Amino acid sequence: MGLDILSNVRADGTSLLGHSMKSLSHFPVRCSLAVALCALLLAGCERAVFNPAGDIARQQRDLIVISTGLMLLIIVPVMVLIVVFAWRYRKGKGGTYDPNFDHSTTLELAIWSAPLLIIIALGALTWSSTHLLDPFRPLDRKATALEGKAQNSQALRVQVVSLDWKWLFIYPDLGIATVNDLVLPIDREVRFDITSSNMMNTFYAPTMAGMIYAMPGMQSTLHAALDRPVDSFGLSGNYSGAGFSGMRFRIRGVTDQQFAGWVNGARASGRSLDTATYLRLVKPSERVPSMLFSVGDKDLFRRIVERCVEPGKPCMGDVMAKDMGHGGGHGTMPPGRGSAPPHGDKPEGAIFKSPEEKGTGANVTKPTDPRKAPGVTKPGDDANRNMT
Repeated sequence: MGLDILSNVRADGTSLLGHSMKSLSHFPVRCSLAVALCALLLAGCERAVFNPAGDIARQQRDLIVISTGLMLLIIVPVMVLIVVFAWRYRKGKGGTYDPNFDHSTTLELAIWSAPLLIIIALGALTWSSTHLLDPFRPLDRKATALEGKAQNSQALRVQVVSLDWKWLFIYPDLGIATVNDLVLPIDREVRFDITSSNMMNTFYAPTMAGMIYAMPGMQSTLHAALDRPVDSFGLSGNYSGAGFSGMRFRIRGVTDQQFAGWVNGARASGRSLDTATYLRLVKPSERVPSMLFSVGDKDLFRRIVERCVEPGKPCMGDVMAKDMGHGGGHGTMPPGRGSAPPHGDKPEGAIFKSPEEKGTGANVTKPTDPRKAPGVTKPGDDANRNMT
């Protein structure tokens, strides 16, 4: 009878059993295609975070791996025990049901001690890495690949400016600048001074170091180094508008000889980065190709930070200094809460002034003549008790 059911013929004359077997025959093929598609998609993923070219990026990668491993110590056993408990205590099978069970010291210790130990380990790891990976902290040569290099070599300074939607890199000590092209010598410490033209962004060089915010009117700092030749990429990690997706730059780690040749090529590029050129660059543009400049204005970065690149616009430092020196009376800003009085002497509080000195106004009671005030010469007069 079972064979009769399985061999029932459909209206179109095909067997149900045959149709099912035919579908199953295609299952391995479909699985293989799905696996191949997933592998193809994963092949396009960038693995820059797990392929570091510098000691800072390497420590950050290890931090991610260790933290993930510590958290999996809880996640994996919980997922396994869910399946074990569901199978062991399934209906009609498994362990003994005890309706009076309400507490187990062993079970409580197992449930709470493991997460507590992991939280303590993560807390210690976070505290130590926060100090060791402080971006403002210069690199420790003994703890990095820079040990044994020239101890008197100064860090290479690179000034980073986030524009819409491109990156400007200024090498102030070398007199050159680039757009969307960051070239660095390997085995040399680099100090990045980071700011933004008008919108908050994130400077992210995954093969070299972590993400550092670039904010208008402020300057951030990052110390890092490359310890091997690399040709990678950097990007903005903070959404900043229409051109955000194309806001990427090239990172190249080269030898000292190659770096010197590249610097000479930038100086001979025929283009100079001055105020007029910067004001053209600051205009929004997308997917800008790399450009090389010689630097004609060595004070440009400071004026970008203080937001006074445009001719005639006062710098924030000058405005604040004038405000502090003159109490805001002769500056462009109103006096602050803690500003000095304009005439140099601290004004006397109203509580110490006589009624005549206070004067009158909408919120000041008109002073009265003490000789005409009722009750002042009669201590027992009811007017002395009038609190209204």
